[in-house]
Amino acid sequence: MNDLPVVVIGAGPQGLAAAAHLLERGDSPLVLEAGDGPAAAVSEWGHVRLFSGWSELVDAAAARLLAQTGWESPTTGYPTGAQWISSYLAPLATALGDSIRYGARVTGVGRMGRDRLVDEGRAEQPFTVHIIDADGNESRITARAVIDASGTWSQPNPAGADGLPGQGERAASERISYRIPDFAHPAPFAGKHTIVVGSGHSAATAVNELARIAKRHPETRITWALRRGSVGNTFGGGDADELPARGALGTRARQAVDAGLVELVTGFRVESVISTEQGAVLVSEDGRELAAADVVVVLAGFRPDLSFLSEIRLELDHTLQAPSRIAAEVDPNAHSCGSVRATGAKDLAQPETDFYIVGSKSYGRAPTFLAMTGYEQVRSVAAALTGDQAAAARVELVLPDTGVCGGAGTFDGLGDASAACCSPTPTLVRLGRTPMTA
Repeated sequence: MNDLPVVVIGAGPQGLAAAAHLLERGDSPLVLEAGDGPAAAVSEWGHVRLFSGWSELVDAAAARLLAQTGWESPTTGYPTGAQWISSYLAPLATALGDSIRYGARVTGVGRMGRDRLVDEGRAEQPFTVHIIDADGNESRITARAVIDASGTWSQPNPAGADGLPGQGERAASERISYRIPDFAHPAPFAGKHTIVVGSGHSAATAVNELARIAKRHPETRITWALRRGSVGNTFGGGDADELPARGALGTRARQAVDAGLVELVTGFRVESVISTEQGAVLVSEDGRELAAADVVVVLAGFRPDLSFLSEIRLELDHTLQAPSRIAAEVDPNAHSCGSVRATGAKDLAQPETDFYIVGSKSYGRAPTFLAMTGYEQVRSVAAALTGDQAAAARVELVLPDTGVCGGAGTFDGLGDASAACCSPTPTLVRLGRTPMTA
């Protein structure tokens, strides 16, 4: 077993950092990446600017490895996804060299000679990792441990409020985007009607970019649909957020709503999408309809892909699909990102010995995962896998507070003051162009 590698699934920020930590500790990682280059998922949102600065985006072990190549870390500014790759993630992948195998999609993970029903000798057997390459060829790799850092990017949530695609949503797919569009090319939005579905930072980013276009093209129409019955903490903590750029997202979105650039609709839970010649019409569960949209941008979060882990014994929270030990901490119904503690190997350990889920996938369906959270996770997991339990138990990160106290508040109610007790009381906007206060 000691001669076998630790397989890391995914060559994103956390997967690459995990490999750097393992190498630094004298271990032999093998990173399996489905894409044809490092950070393939990040490259798909390369046009989006992060709200974390460079100091929160570079892992410590990765920086030490890169320093040996003469690399110097950027120190100021907020990079786009593309800049994160070119200035850090791609050089890190180059430094890791043969530790990464591209075009290797993991289709299953199990224990050699043991399906999930078999107890006897299970932990003494190596993992078998089933992969398929870009040409469709199948192969298997044996590993002494597995770190799943595959993320959630491939599994966006649908517009349907029940967690399933709304009736007609698939048929309207040509008008629907489940990612933040590249607004540097405004033609699809200028002078058109765009509906944004979602209440997180991605939705605020899209709304802000659309508002910028609307200032130049006044005929542009923007509708922002929230599922919750009140605005709640949609606008975030503002100046109280310890990540200033994150706080500014909500502040700018609030200003766009107050200026009448954005029509905010609360309690709108999509039941169906009707395709018409004028565009896509969203219909809520209570029968309300939004004006036909040229583009619908659904930014309702992501969910983990657990399909290739069917033979691994997992202990996941039944609500969030996150490791059970951290679920209560990251549950958006109860906590903001700033109120959670950093998580390590003990929190992420599964009933399957030496198997860990890290990175955004470790939060399951919970939102607002930070890169620095993942870096602390993989530092601890690498220490645990190499026998340094003291380092694995040590906490080396305090997460920045969002400035929002408590969770998301009630789902149906209009009263939600406690959800944003660290920031000014939010403005409640009902259907219509004119903002209205509660």
